[in-house]
Amino acid sequence: MAAKNGNTSSGRATEEIALGIRRRVFEHSMRNGGGYLSQACSAAEQFAWLYNEELRLGEPTLPMVPNLFAGVPSANNLGYHTGAGYNGPAEPGYDRLIIAPAHYALVAYATLIEVGRMAPAGLKMFNKDGSSVEMIGAEHSPGMEVHNGTLGIGLSTGAGLAIGRKRRGESGRVWVYMSDGEVQEGQTWEAVQAAAHHEIDNLYAMMDVNKQQCDGAMETVMRVGNVARKLADFGAAVVEIDGHDLEAMRLAVKMQHPGKPLIILAHSSPFRGMRILERRFPRLHYVRFDSEEERSEMNAAISTELGITPVRLPAS
Repeated sequence: MAAKNGNTSSGRATEEIALGIRRRVFEHSMRNGGGYLSQACSAAEQFAWLYNEELRLGEPTLPMVPNLFAGVPSANNLGYHTGAGYNGPAEPGYDRLIIAPAHYALVAYATLIEVGRMAPAGLKMFNKDGSSVEMIGAEHSPGMEVHNGTLGIGLSTGAGLAIGRKRRGESGRVWVYMSDGEVQEGQTWEAVQAAAHHEIDNLYAMMDVNKQQCDGAMETVMRVGNVARKLADFGAAVVEIDGHDLEAMRLAVKMQHPGKPLIILAHSSPFRGMRILERRFPRLHYVRFDSEEERSEMNAAISTELGITPVRLPAS
């Protein structure tokens, strides 16, 4: 299942996987009265490309149907594990992935299913008592290696892991998946600066620039200015792309960046594939339905755009 040099890991087209991610998140959200729809709109191609083409991963080491929460790590808890096993073993030649915005967990779970790393039944465990399939991903959740619930610490985590791997001579890279809301956090800028200073060039980041965060549109919460220029000034190698353009991703990762981390700014739309969400702007972080009528209307509209049968909604 490992992927490198543009070869797909699942045997499926990456475009098909991106569509599948959106469909799963949409269907889940409709059945459960709400969900992280805009993140699936903006990030589906990015997750699909990473998992299906770019990441060098081994076979999963955890069950297809996730285990229940096994408790916190301790010397006496031999059953503890992180969710990184869904990305394969932590061996020197394989890549590691840090998913920084923990609220993208639903999108990450849908991706794992689409690329054959987790069973569809795993999504039915989402946000259930005793489940490891958390609503806000934790270190034991499928695909997660560390807890990044405090937004802005993911790039620091990745940088630390990357410098350790570099000093041990490991060939595997460290990828960090980020959201643009994290540039409103000072620790992100410290991480970029430190990575450049220590020449951590085995560190790669994909930033979903959808101009949204939990409190609304980015610009209404805190203006961040020219992020690309600032990242470059702090020492990163930066590429700006259309976050839905797979060929642009394939080209961006080829940029030579000796002595610098590579950060790909993927400008995306939080309405991609679900245009009816635009009327909810700027309340897009977690979409709840204002009424059963709105839920039914969105069900019909989004199903048409995604090319699937509307979800059979429970009787109200």
